[in-house]
Amino acid sequence: MKKAKLFTATILVILMIAVLFTGCADKSLTKVKVSEVTHSIFYAPQYAAISQGFFEEEGLEIELANGGGADKVMTAVLSGQVDIGFSGSESTVYVYNEGRDDYAITFAQLTQKDGSFLVGREPDPDFTFDKLKGKDVIGGRKGGMPEMTFEWVLRKHGMDPAKDVNIDTSIQFDAMAGAFLGGQGEYVTLFEPVATAMEKEGTGYVVASIGAESGVVAYTAYNARKSFIEENPEIIQKFTNAIYKGQLWVEKSSYEEIAKAIHEFFPEMEMENLITVVKRYKDQDSWAKTPVMTEESFEHMQDIIEAADVLDKRGPYDELVTTDFAEKAVENIK
Repeated sequence: MKKAKLFTATILVILMIAVLFTGCADKSLTKVKVSEVTHSIFYAPQYAAISQGFFEEEGLEIELANGGGADKVMTAVLSGQVDIGFSGSESTVYVYNEGRDDYAITFAQLTQKDGSFLVGREPDPDFTFDKLKGKDVIGGRKGGMPEMTFEWVLRKHGMDPAKDVNIDTSIQFDAMAGAFLGGQGEYVTLFEPVATAMEKEGTGYVVASIGAESGVVAYTAYNARKSFIEENPEIIQKFTNAIYKGQLWVEKSSYEEIAKAIHEFFPEMEMENLITVVKRYKDQDSWAKTPVMTEESFEHMQDIIEAADVLDKRGPYDELVTTDFAEKAVENIK
């Protein structure tokens, strides 16, 4: 009888433990679909936020897809294919100026400088931008921030992008490196890790950083449809919290620690090369310290677009940017 009671008690304990763990397992995460403009080490704080479990801490599961360009990202956002877009904020201005009611709004910024590098066919430690005069350069998509920022830098150095340099803007973002390898252009603007991969292979060499030349600007940021933000403020807040945690983490971490944290997203890269790229971006202060997009940086972004002559009307900061979620994250997360 005692054995029977002991057996019964044991079974009850096992069942209670099973129920307890089952209850924990049932606590599912909210899936959020995100389309990123490209896959780059430039976005290290985002990948760190994923690998360090910051999104999970906020109860979110991120489904990340490579959009292959800001225009494609915005199409996915507006059509409802994804919940959140990650691209240059210039795309939100374009959409707003089209007169859409349910336009896209930026709610968190990740990078504060251009992330592209000018790559030539030969090493040139003494490179100056006047060397581009009369040269063929593969630029980004016309109307995209990488191309417009490159043009801004050329003007800064006293050159007219339309007259002094032969810039090809007809090549799709993801095909630019392939076109250069195929023999097109004497220079190309590329994001990492592609630029470093070319250096390792001896097929191209970084001669200048566009980000270091262009200064602080509203660059890569997170946006969502106005209706999605209004209907899902908790998701937007949790997402912003995780991004800010990622920004804080990379700010205090070493090059090596950051490289290890994001290596799973770039498994094809050797750790030494990954550290090199991380160092490039961190040393030039590419990553925003907080997710708050300032009006000053937003207007500088529009200055760059206007100079490129692709903006009919400036977009209103108060309509296209909300800092509520970012400011709350900064206030509550230390």
